[in-house]
Amino acid sequence: MATHLMHSGTRRRITLDDHLPVDHRLNTVYRIGAGLMGLGLLVFGIFGIIDRIGFFDTGGDTVWSLNTNGALSWLSVAVGLLLLVGMVIGGNFASTLNMVLGVLFVASGFLNMGLLETDYNFLAFEIQNCMLSFVIGILLLVFGMYGRVGSALPHDNPYWRARHPEMAEDRDLHQEARRQFPAEHPEVSGGTSSRPDQGPPGP
Repeated sequence: MATHLMHSGTRRRITLDDHLPVDHRLNTVYRIGAGLMGLGLLVFGIFGIIDRIGFFDTGGDTVWSLNTNGALSWLSVAVGLLLLVGMVIGGNFASTLNMVLGVLFVASGFLNMGLLETDYNFLAFEIQNCMLSFVIGILLLVFGMYGRVGSALPHDNPYWRARHPEMAEDRDLHQEARRQFPAEHPEVSGGTSSRPDQGPPGP
């Protein structure tokens, strides 16, 4: 019994940590999200660097109507490049990166909102910067969690299969039986029967 649980737990962890196939539709979503956000941040940071704004200058220099300084520009370039790396790698890495940076952007919006009009506003944030930080964070979270988090994931979803390995195996057996005996009502493992048009039992 203990051996079975350890085997199941190991299989679930390994499956969940595997990268998605490069042609999987979820992989495309994660890459698009990381690429779009990364490119926008990269261009924003480059414009700030080209303008030669002081590193911690809070004099109101703007790029695209957003306050910035040298520190924020270089930080934007660094995060943009990281997201572009995530786009190239794709898979679970891109999904997790989108979610982690999404949380950080939302947290940054709240933190810098509290630092407005103080001497600790080293990134020269204004309210519009905070709002954009919220927007970017939410978009990254949506892209990162798409098809990975939810109570109604389709049963061919790789994350659903990783979290429900027994039911996924049962579903595979059922589909294989349907392909071999399309005119019959095959029995799936465990002695339970199911009509060919039915999916596996719910989670």
